[in-house]
Amino acid sequence: MTLQEFFQAVPREAVAFSGGTDSALVLWAAKRYGADVCAYYARTAFQPEFEWQDAKRLATELGVTLREVPVDILSVPEAAANGPRRCYYCKQALFQALWKTAREDGYTMLLDGTNASDDAGDRPGMVALRELGVRSPLRECGITKQEVRKRSQEAGLFTWDKPAYACLATRIPTGTPVCEEDLKRVEQAENKMSSLGFTDFRVRLWEGAARLQVTENQLDMLMEKRQEILTALRPYFTAILLDLESRNPSM
Repeated sequence: MTLQEFFQAVPREAVAFSGGTDSALVLWAAKRYGADVCAYYARTAFQPEFEWQDAKRLATELGVTLREVPVDILSVPEAAANGPRRCYYCKQALFQALWKTAREDGYTMLLDGTNASDDAGDRPGMVALRELGVRSPLRECGITKQEVRKRSQEAGLFTWDKPAYACLATRIPTGTPVCEEDLKRVEQAENKMSSLGFTDFRVRLWEGAARLQVTENQLDMLMEKRQEILTALRPYFTAILLDLESRNPSM
């Protein structure tokens, strides 16, 4: 099945739009192939501000209505507790809220951006999506992450080379309860790193310290800008540590 065939068979739908590469292509394809589509952004403490800004920008460029759906994710005990199944409970809460809003708007189909490269065995959140009847056109059409980027570039989407991004809660060690203060300081620290020119990196919380993870090709730059990084991050952490293992882009 092609994306065109998918949207011809499903001509009216809501799209859970994160502002990332995958759901951006889903939204573009829905619009491109003439579907009646509306985008829904679940806004929580787990999402950084730049994702919301990217979502608004792309929706505007595509001419698609975007609705913000606020979700108090820290009020979900299992999500805030940050256990090994946090992602499952988080996705469950987010997509229940998205479904509720979409149904109120008259939509009976909800789509997400899961692609064919996503490993279902490594994504507890995907279990929640299946339970809630969320469909994933990229996965159903066999479109991998590499193909998503290629098609997005051809379509002129600014998200085509956007680094993979996991929510801010992944910066907190599993088993350590998530609080808004920790999420904000991690977000602020990552904003500082971005302003210094770093891409595709993580600032993880480690017993009050920051544990920096960058890709191998940015290690030299990190050492060159060591003092700038220390100055930028010291207000938020007790110490600044470097993780010498290359960062996994999916985490």
